[in-house]
Amino acid sequence: MRPKSDDKRNRRNAPIVQGALPLAQEGGTTIVAIGASAGGIEALTELMNHLPVDTGMSFVLVQHLDPKHHSILTELLARKTAMSVTEVSEGLHVEPNHVYVIPPNASMSISDHTLHLGPREESRGLHMSVDHFMRSLAEQEGNRAIGVILSGSGSDGTMGMAEIQAHGGVTFAQDAASAKYDGMPRSAAASGCVDYVLPPKGIAKELTRISRHPYLARKILHTAPEVAAPSGSGLNTIFQVLRKATGVDFTHYRQSTILRRVQRRMVVHKIDKIEEYAKFVQSKPAEVQALYQDMLINVTSFFRGERVFEALKSTVFPAVLKNLTRERGIRIWTPGCASGEETYSVAIALLEFLGDKASQVPIQFFGTDVSDTSVARARNGVYPENIQADVSPERLRKYFTKVENGYRVSKTLRDMCIFAQHNVLNDPPFSRMDLICCRNLLIYLEPVLQSRVISLFHYALRPNGFLVLGGSEGLGATSNLFAVEDRTHKIFSRKAGGARQTPGFSLHSPAEQRESDPVRGPAKQLDSNWGYGEAQKEFDRRLLTQYAPATVFVNEEMEIIHTRGNVNRYLKLATGRASLSLMKMAREGLLVELRNAMNRAKKENVIVGKHNLQIKNEDGNGTGEGAPASASIRLVNFEVIPITLGNSKEPYFMIVFQEAPPPPRAALTRRTRASEETESALKRTVKLEEELAATKEYLQSVIETQEATNEELQSANEEILSSNEELQSTNEEMETAKEELQSANEELTTVNDELRSRNLEITQINNDLINLLSSTDIAVIMIGSDLTIRRFTPKAQKFLGLIPGDIGRPLANINPTIEIADLQSMVLQVVADFHTLERELMDRMGVHYQFKILPYRTLDNKIDGAVITIVDIAPEKAGADAKGNS
Repeated sequence: MRPKSDDKRNRRNAPIVQGALPLAQEGGTTIVAIGASAGGIEALTELMNHLPVDTGMSFVLVQHLDPKHHSILTELLARKTAMSVTEVSEGLHVEPNHVYVIPPNASMSISDHTLHLGPREESRGLHMSVDHFMRSLAEQEGNRAIGVILSGSGSDGTMGMAEIQAHGGVTFAQDAASAKYDGMPRSAAASGCVDYVLPPKGIAKELTRISRHPYLARKILHTAPEVAAPSGSGLNTIFQVLRKATGVDFTHYRQSTILRRVQRRMVVHKIDKIEEYAKFVQSKPAEVQALYQDMLINVTSFFRGERVFEALKSTVFPAVLKNLTRERGIRIWTPGCASGEETYSVAIALLEFLGDKASQVPIQFFGTDVSDTSVARARNGVYPENIQADVSPERLRKYFTKVENGYRVSKTLRDMCIFAQHNVLNDPPFSRMDLICCRNLLIYLEPVLQSRVISLFHYALRPNGFLVLGGSEGLGATSNLFAVEDRTHKIFSRKAGGARQTPGFSLHSPAEQRESDPVRGPAKQLDSNWGYGEAQKEFDRRLLTQYAPATVFVNEEMEIIHTRGNVNRYLKLATGRASLSLMKMAREGLLVELRNAMNRAKKENVIVGKHNLQIKNEDGNGTGEGAPASASIRLVNFEVIPITLGNSKEPYFMIVFQEAPPPPRAALTRRTRASEETESALKRTVKLEEELAATKEYLQSVIETQEATNEELQSANEEILSSNEELQSTNEEMETAKEELQSANEELTTVNDELRSRNLEITQINNDLINLLSSTDIAVIMIGSDLTIRRFTPKAQKFLGLIPGDIGRPLANINPTIEIADLQSMVLQVVADFHTLERELMDRMGVHYQFKILPYRTLDNKIDGAVITIVDIAPEKAGADAKGNS
């Protein structure tokens, strides 16, 4: 029940505005990512044909292209739409009503509305250029991202579409009937992350409609937003319907996330106001389930955050194996496992760590999620082919089997993993766990639920058990329950003590709970066969309570874990919120010395004692009850004793309080009033000096603590900077030969589509040229730069005695019917000096002709041969002679 993707998700807190849908951020442009592969050019041209030019959206086309072949996709699409079509270059800013095409041999991402190009990423799997861009778009644009998958083979785009949907965007896939290759759209639709399955024309129509929807409107309201009233609002109505239908209460989930999911469903169903959508949900049970699945955001991947699994192998698994006993095995729980990738990833990491010992250790993995659909997918263990980008070839061979269109987790690994539907907030947890791996679930809960869940995890873990959280998560108010083992990878170990919330679950009915209520008495009478062992324990308890000195046990944070004896004479419950902090409960006169003694014992690991401390005896007997307060003073001694519990790394302390014996009474002597005053002043001075020394010692300890804290903060800051650099880098391995071939086939198909389109144009141009040459009454011969005949008109056959077989023959080998002196040298002269040469010729019959040689120029104005024309000028000559005779 979580999106598992990157922890750096772009969360927008979008409140409900006066009953209408909250609009997205000002100045933003909705960006449509269109992924395609084999057969995608036809679908792209049809989509562009039916898109208006004023949607206000930007369209980014990510097509599988041959990295070694120049693409003409930009030219082809420019003829199909009036929008500006541009091939992407580095740093290109995205503008509305523009189309952007990925160049060959590049991967593309987006940041701050700017497109960035990088080297083509050859991963272990296929070249997933569509997934790469869509994931980047989802993280950057959130609800302003739209995903479209068109024709193509393979599964590229499936994970990217899931990310877009998880961030509140809308997703489309081409239907199988209109797709030339349905692999990519079918894979996306099967994953459940597609909102519309339509032909390209239908996708264009829906994109146009969505561009006008208030959720994606380009202008923001200037009125101040007002959050919907807590009672009677459409959002609360939706919460009630979901709670009644699914048993899950979303009231204290992150409101920004909940609102994005509701808004997304409103866009899908063409609804503008949240009150209307609330009525729609009440009348459509199917929509309740669809919204429920949207709320859960089941997006994850294998080995998400690879370094976390390396940290498990180096830190957690060795400690778990060290504490392992013959009586029990290893138990690991992954709450919010979604479709199971996280559970299987932890299982693989543990098996790799154990190696040959894996068969000798009983292992149980528990994966739970509130979504029954996700749990069913996890049990089945079938995943698409694009998991190759996250799972190494070695792991694929060892822990997976190839099935049609994907991979399935091996039976041995599936048998180790138990998947169950489970609500971590309401249902009883698993117990005696060695490790709980719960990453990126808490970020979707409000702080009150986060504290509750972490307290429950503390309950479910064994002593010295481990908890792993997501990169953006922390312990918050429950930090006293766990010790930090690895701050960078958010690995914590369970503390044996510490105050915690009572887990909110029960295995008994309310009636059974009342029967066992400690206030009302036990649920049943003490068994008559109460044995000697129980009696001895009761005697020991009474003895320790009545005769042992007052003793408290505290942890490193000075939280009281356990007490013995009458500690009321030394500690008291402070006013305000209840707390078990030793420093808040110490009576007046103990606080400073107690803090100094604790700091010294913690630092030097020695027993520290303090004697003859004066405590005000508020009521004369130390009980604090009933009698009016008096000014009597009593003397107290205490010792702070460090304690180590077994293999625990966490330090504990035992503090023993005792009443100090009264000082011996000196013999009565006569004293003058002056001597008594002097002695009293001396005592006050000594007392003040002692208090001043204690205060100096306390301030010194505070300074040392502050310096240590500053060093830790500086170290943490350096770790954060290092982690940020690591997150910005990607490191993927080479893909296998089969996957390279498949990717190459897709790219070749795209090249073939482009060439087919170009061939159609060339065929048309060739037909036009042939008809032009056939219909002209002029003798034309085209000569190449190597003086070979390229093409000639039918009229040229008569003058130069040519036949069709002469094409390609040298000009010197022909035998023209008209005698042309130095024909070859004239052609060479024209090619050399670029000037036209004209002459008048006469054949054997006395007919006059105009002979002309022109340079043959290409489109880029280069000379590549010559053109010879021969025109019959006999009628013009005869007319000129007749005019001269007259």
